Amino acid sequence: MVFVLVALVVLALLASVHRYVWRRFVGDTTAPGSTLRKVGTVAAFVLPLLSLGAMTSGRIGAPFWLQQVLAWPGFLWLACLMYLTLALLVGEVVRPVLSRVLARRDEAATARATAGTGTSGTAADGTLSAAGSGTRPRTEELVPAGRSSASTSADPAPEAAPAAEPETEAVHDTEKDAPAAPAETEPAVTASGIVHPSRRLFVSRVVGGAAAAAGLATVGYGTANVLRGPSVKRVTVPLAKLPRAAHGFRIAVVSDIHIGPILGRAHTRRIVDTINSTSPDLVAVVGDLVDGSVADLGSAAEPLAGLRARHGSFFVTGNHEYFSGAEQWVNHVRELGLIPLENARVEMGGFDLAGVNDIAGETEGQGPDFVRALGDRDRGRAAVLLAHQPVVIHDAVEHGVDLQLSGHTHGGQLWPGNYLAELANPTVAGLEQYGDTQLFVSRGAGAWGPPVRVGAPADITVVELASRQA
Repeated sequence: MVFVLVALVVLALLASVHRYVWRRFVGDTTAPGSTLRKVGTVAAFVLPLLSLGAMTSGRIGAPFWLQQVLAWPGFLWLACLMYLTLALLVGEVVRPVLSRVLARRDEAATARATAGTGTSGTAADGTLSAAGSGTRPRTEELVPAGRSSASTSADPAPEAAPAAEPETEAVHDTEKDAPAAPAETEPAVTASGIVHPSRRLFVSRVVGGAAAAAGLATVGYGTANVLRGPSVKRVTVPLAKLPRAAHGFRIAVVSDIHIGPILGRAHTRRIVDTINSTSPDLVAVVGDLVDGSVADLGSAAEPLAGLRARHGSFFVTGNHEYFSGAEQWVNHVRELGLIPLENARVEMGGFDLAGVNDIAGETEGQGPDFVRALGDRDRGRAAVLLAHQPVVIHDAVEHGVDLQLSGHTHGGQLWPGNYLAELANPTVAGLEQYGDTQLFVSRGAGAWGPPVRVGAPADITVVELASRQA
């Protein structure tokens, strides 16, 4: 029941956001019945359906080709929706300011035009007053050529009446020549006959265009960040119990690769090549390797067989493995040459390396077991723990772990998602101290959902262990 209520709230929120985005980008900027409005309205229905399909197709067992078809447009639209909405919200602040600036400009232009019209109107009134003052035109001006003024004066009075007609015509001609007052309700028209849009429409188009440019540019930048692959970071971690012989031991930490319908074999190959270029002593894959079954993604994970490290490559499960068939994936990575640490520990030269299952495995009776992984070890040796989620740090402290290596957070992946990630995780990214235990959280090498990263670049981190005795 609770799940249904949450789902309804989420759907209502998405519907409201889509309605708002449609109104600002389509309703406020296009004419009713226009082609652009029709296209925008269709998109407002189709795009969220693609997103819904992208999010659910894998869970309901849809064919993998269909998952791939839906994934790119569906997930990318979610990122676009987020940043377009944020840009529009900023535009709500700009909109009244721009309207006020334009209104003042128009008022100033109107005032100048009114002043000029008043001056010319005075001259015109003077002309009209002279013409209509009742002064008759001189008689000789109305006499046809060839007639004398004497004969004119001898004409009977009734025949002089037509002489008034030129006066009336003069008055009518003057009125016809006077400029008509412009109708205030009509839109302004340029000399070429182009009607300018109203101020409100102009502001809507300017703000909408700027928001679209900013939102789509942000998504494009974030997509490029993912597609070019992770960068390499390096961090030195001093461990009090690490012997001098292990000083400088390098662990390549990679998490959240998220092989799936979008990021496939080429993505895996880029990551393997990047790791190998660092020549690590050990590779630690700390969960969320895949988003899909071995049947669909087994071939995309095969480049992992090319990982090279002096002391081997190790793997622990993340929460997404339990959505994708954890047992099958554990067996598959073992076939590729990685060593799964399922609540287990191995002794390295100078420290213990332990790994625990992700807490999502508790639903299958395969959750983390710290006692099994760390309970009977020699606490005089340094211990490095691989655990997908940072939230188990307090268990690590309790069991005397010196360094925990985790992922899961993606560093927030999409700003301002990092603020939400902080609410659910003790550390979102980087190295922090908890009691006698240090926690390092990787931002991850891939992306979940939208193949977009903004403010949280993908990385592979080379953690170099340092002995305080060196």
